[in-house]
Amino acid sequence: MSKNIAGFSKKTKEEKIDWLIATYFSENKEAKNTLLSYWNSDLKLQQLHDEFIENTVSNFYFPLGIAPNFIINQKEFTIPMVIEESSVVAAAAKAAKYWSARGGFRTTILGQEKIGQVHFIYTGAPEKLSSFFKSIEVQFHKDTAGITKNMIARGGGISSLTLVSKTHELKGYYQLHACFNTVDSMGANFINSCLEQFAKTLVREAALDETLEHENPIEIIMSILSNYVPNCLVRAEVSCSIDDLESEEGLTKREFAEKFVRAIEVARIEPHRAVTHNKGIMNGVDAVVLATGNDFRAVEAGIHAYASRSGQYRSLSEASIVGNEFHFSLEIPLAIGTVGGLTNLHPLVKWSMQLLELPTASQLMEIIAVAGLAQNFGALRSLVTSGIQKGHMKMHLLNILNQLNANKVQKETAVEYFKTSLVSFSAVKEFLKNFNG
Repeated sequence: MSKNIAGFSKKTKEEKIDWLIATYFSENKEAKNTLLSYWNSDLKLQQLHDEFIENTVSNFYFPLGIAPNFIINQKEFTIPMVIEESSVVAAAAKAAKYWSARGGFRTTILGQEKIGQVHFIYTGAPEKLSSFFKSIEVQFHKDTAGITKNMIARGGGISSLTLVSKTHELKGYYQLHACFNTVDSMGANFINSCLEQFAKTLVREAALDETLEHENPIEIIMSILSNYVPNCLVRAEVSCSIDDLESEEGLTKREFAEKFVRAIEVARIEPHRAVTHNKGIMNGVDAVVLATGNDFRAVEAGIHAYASRSGQYRSLSEASIVGNEFHFSLEIPLAIGTVGGLTNLHPLVKWSMQLLELPTASQLMEIIAVAGLAQNFGALRSLVTSGIQKGHMKMHLLNILNQLNANKVQKETAVEYFKTSLVSFSAVKEFLKNFNG
């Protein structure tokens, strides 16, 4: 039986499901019911979800968890987190409570500049192109006035336009490098619309200019925003006297602080460790990005690029001991928004925004960075003391019990038993086998 199908996108959702079942799940009697069980009973709400993307057949749920007790710049927050990995929300909440007793988290917005580029080829004289670019810079702004009007009214718009030569890397390759302030929106559509108009203006004006070499016309390759935003930065940090730290499992307060700093130093110089170290940070970052309807793929790409800005992939966080003071901080680029996109459509995104008391984009940057720093603190605190598996596997226990179809009584008994016993799949399986309830 052929698995090719024509006109799939034009079929109804029910027809798509029927084809999928007949083609891929003929032996699985529960396959269709699995898809249907995740449909929302509210037909209007289900239609809303269906229209987010193309070819929808069901909904895919991630848990929405809550991490309370965050103090950020002396203000209390309860942070929504969407993630499938156990122990992440617990670690964030534990770190929040830890630092709430030590002054809380502090944040600083270091910049909010976003970037887009028109990539093009010109093989004529570079000095003529440079002179031409300067002569039409005002025209770029005139031609995009209709696009930028509302953004300017909100305090944003085009910050700068620069001609960048990359001809030493690729023959004839130039960029129109544009910087933007998109205020509270992520700004992807705004930026891309401006860039595409820049490209049209560039080609049109070049054809009219008598100084350029018309035997070498400008060739537009593409116009697109960049998800690398090194000037859209936020810093989150905590600090306290070493005397105010907690003693940790056989370590004095100073020994713990010193070991914590060394762990950061390892992640700074060793890429294999840095990747896992930063993944832990992203557990916190992505969870809030998802809960607030932002683009976690864009955030991930930009942050990991930032971690490699020295030419080597390194830790995003830093720690130090200055005299008797322990310092721990994180600096990351974040291109996110609080208006537009899913923030105005998805009911749970709107709920999450309300929980955060309707933050501006800069305030949300601060909250996300704090979630990443809290997650990193929780992970490193475990790693340099008891090890990561002790806490993680205990949180993972319920996943194992569900996988083995344990009932309510078995779950409750197992949770008590494994408080003092090592958690593993085989150990839980053996426990259930011998359970006599």
